Amino acid sequence: MENDAKKRSRKTGLPPGSPVYIGKNKTSKVKISLIDYSPAHFKEKEITEIKECFPFREKDSVTWINVDGVHDPVLTEKLSSCYGIHPLVQEDIVNTNQRPKLEDYGDYLYIVVRMFSLEGQAEFVSSEQVSLIVGNNYVISFQEEGKEGDVFGAVRERIKAGKTRIRTEGADYLAYSLIDAIVDSYFGKIERLGERIEELEEVLIERPAQKILGDVHGLKREILSLRKSVWPLREVIGSLERGESPLVRQSTKVYLRDVYDHTVQIIETIENYRDMMSGMIDIYLSSVSNRLNEVMKVLTIIATIFMPLTFIVGIYGMNFKYMPELGWKYSYAVVWLVIVSVAAGMLIYFKRRKWL
Repeated sequence: MENDAKKRSRKTGLPPGSPVYIGKNKTSKVKISLIDYSPAHFKEKEITEIKECFPFREKDSVTWINVDGVHDPVLTEKLSSCYGIHPLVQEDIVNTNQRPKLEDYGDYLYIVVRMFSLEGQAEFVSSEQVSLIVGNNYVISFQEEGKEGDVFGAVRERIKAGKTRIRTEGADYLAYSLIDAIVDSYFGKIERLGERIEELEEVLIERPAQKILGDVHGLKREILSLRKSVWPLREVIGSLERGESPLVRQSTKVYLRDVYDHTVQIIETIENYRDMMSGMIDIYLSSVSNRLNEVMKVLTIIATIFMPLTFIVGIYGMNFKYMPELGWKYSYAVVWLVIVSVAAGMLIYFKRRKWL
């Protein structure tokens, strides 16, 4: 698998604005869905030819074009040319390593956010890039992975429902709804990460092992990945709320303020988790140190007990002819009695001093 540096090297020497896909290798066909709506009108269709999107450019209704997959730069370029999307934006759409950001091009806004999902039995957090083009009467969303794994299902259902606020609002409210769905999905992922942290903490205290330390470092990397995506997102939402773009109405900014508050809550939770992970590494090191201390204490006590015993048997192991006790009838039993008494006395002493 190519790393990010090798993938980015494909662009070396190309002029600015050259759309070169940088992401996971994919062979699946790009899917495009379109939803067009107004208070009294709703239309949803799957797009087979890119030219089917072009008539909706000048309509008074709100149009949401969702592109599942950005690994076909030619298709992205065709759609962008119809909506007047700048080549630099096209380049950023297919470059899936972007950080969350907001760029104002006058006729439209370009917004990048990160969408997270849990993968595998271990539920590791994976990230994908979502690009939003917000115009006066349209929103174009580019998803890296595809609609099957996105978090926009509730937004689609609200549009279909008919008598909802989203049907009476403009494209800016639709963009807010998509961003809000992504931010709200963070809470579920963070909650699961919190559960994993608690499980690791319990295991770490009871059975500290090298494997657990590897899991701790892996989880810490996931939390740092979340942090890198959420911190810039706060700036993006804050800029949308405080910005002066005519594409974002004052009525929508009230809702953006709520999303901003949610983002701040997520950041605070992530910071707490990061501190907890650092604390867990300290717990591991302390547990290992305590275990080592316990082992050393036992070994030290054993060595201390055997020191006088070794002294005794060392004396009687000398081969002098005229040692006085050598001729006693009960000398062997007496030596054993002395050895046992010394060992027992030292054990009692250690107990009283609470060294055992």
